[in-house]
Amino acid sequence: MSSQVRIGLAGFGIVGQGLTSILTGSAQWIERRLGRPVAVHAVALRDPHKQRAVPIPDGARVVSNPLELAQDPDIDIVVELMGGLGMAYDLIRLALASGKHVVTANKHLLAERGEELFALAAQKGVGLYYEASVCGGIPIVQTLKESLAGNRILAVTGILNGTSNFILSRMSSKGLTYQAALKKAQKKGYAEADPTLDVEGFDAAHKLVLLIRLAYGHDYPLNKLPVTGITGVTPLDIAYAKEFGCQVKLIGQAKMVDGRIMAGVHPMMLSQSYLLAQVHGAFNAVRVVGDAVGAVMLYGQGAGGLPTGSAVLADIMDLARDGAAPNNTGFPEKMLPPADILPPEEECSRRYFRFNVEDKPGVLAALAQALGDVGISIYQVVQKVDPSAPDSNIVPIVFMTHQAKQRDVEKALENIRAMPFVKAEPVHLRVL
Repeated sequence: MSSQVRIGLAGFGIVGQGLTSILTGSAQWIERRLGRPVAVHAVALRDPHKQRAVPIPDGARVVSNPLELAQDPDIDIVVELMGGLGMAYDLIRLALASGKHVVTANKHLLAERGEELFALAAQKGVGLYYEASVCGGIPIVQTLKESLAGNRILAVTGILNGTSNFILSRMSSKGLTYQAALKKAQKKGYAEADPTLDVEGFDAAHKLVLLIRLAYGHDYPLNKLPVTGITGVTPLDIAYAKEFGCQVKLIGQAKMVDGRIMAGVHPMMLSQSYLLAQVHGAFNAVRVVGDAVGAVMLYGQGAGGLPTGSAVLADIMDLARDGAAPNNTGFPEKMLPPADILPPEEECSRRYFRFNVEDKPGVLAALAQALGDVGISIYQVVQKVDPSAPDSNIVPIVFMTHQAKQRDVEKALENIRAMPFVKAEPVHLRVL
């Protein structure tokens, strides 16, 4: 690289402008830390005439085709902040093939096609860095690659999506319905007009796949990861959670079970005593358990222009330091081996069940029998009238259980759905 680190920036939205603001406002500090300045050499824009809160950096040329950044010999590092799977993939692949380092925040692309792109980066001896792709400004990628590299990671558990966490927090603190909390999130800019990726758990799933690669050195295919979103969580279930001393959170979790990786994204009940249960609003947090270090938790803003721009800049500076071979995955292999996956039906945890049933004799015993028939042991039962229910003859019965395997849960739910006194789809949540 030249004395100046020259970047080609594809995408000038919230994160691109956040990165530019940091580069401009902290130029002298960055140069002192790095030993040379970082400058935006070129920016790829769809609409160069659009009014933006942050201006295009002085001296940066504007191009309409992002692929020009990969072919420009004066650019040292290509920074992809466009998102999506189409042009972003073409740009990253071409940049790597051309021998350029790449920094990206595109967790969806890396979750879907990371195996191919990391192999290409290793082949070309260049960096493909992605700190900003997981939890915005929280330095979890570097922590797993470097700081905890000597640990065998026993578990990674996190609140990986700020939108879902904001919605669940408002449902808990304000008693809002899911729809009302979603509208509040959209009004504040935390949720998109189409929030599907966030509320259905897919955004958290993309991040979890990347964390699994970093923590365990194995490729866990995105299409094999069990995912459940928060759209079925109700104020009633959140109220019951409080009675049990719990909070409901959307949790991404991976851990080793008998040498295999158990992983998934689901809404879960967490005891109030857990630090993760105290993470509210649009914040993210990740708890890592290593065999040597024990438990470590990182907490902070999981999105936003400046926090995410900070993570992008950290990758740029890391790649710009001379003498260090790129460390893309934290492992020397060009291709990570496939994960030995614990079948989802073998997943085991405590459970919460809520059944809306006719209020008549024998119902409680029949439900308990259905759980017992598949080996699910009951820890606690709560039955009381729901004052918001339109039919006073329909009552909720709640069970908290001991550890139960998913296959047994599915069998019990199949049998209970068929019972004539069950008047609504049963609700089931994992208990962490």
